[in-house]
Amino acid sequence: MSLALRSELVVDKTKRKKRRELSEEQKQEIKDAFELFDTDKDEAIDYHELKVAMRALGFDVKKADVLKILKDYDREATGKITFEDFNEVVTDWILERDPHEEILKAFKLFDDDDSGKISLRNLRRVARELGENMSDEELRAMIEEFDKDGDGESNKSRGVHCYYDW
Repeated sequence: MSLALRSELVVDKTKRKKRRELSEEQKQEIKDAFELFDTDKDEAIDYHELKVAMRALGFDVKKADVLKILKDYDREATGKITFEDFNEVVTDWILERDPHEEILKAFKLFDDDDSGKISLRNLRRVARELGENMSDEELRAMIEEFDKDGDGESNKSRGVHCYYDW
């Protein structure tokens, strides 16, 4: 094996290892979700608490998913899983997310009229839903940042590419 190829493999392994780690913010979100939905504060969550906590973290979990997690991790047959198990499951799921797919999902939250663009109206609606009191001038400035064709809207393809430009 050539030295150049070995170097590429080492770099590739390093990139993979970096991708396998959550940010401190993500770790805190997992902890917060567990604590918030551990409603009886027994340091374990049941089926319903697990389902709601995972949905709060952005996962579209089905009944079968939650039941499988409980089957795989509920070693004492209590009907609950601990934070350590929850953390392991959610960490794996987060790291398996496709960043491109996640961006498209986020874009669709803004693009409620399925135009493939984020208009001032779309952005104003989202800001209002989030309780943000922003002027149209501030919202236009946000759109202008990514409006490469000058039509006053941010296109889906540009919105996705801007993620990778950061």
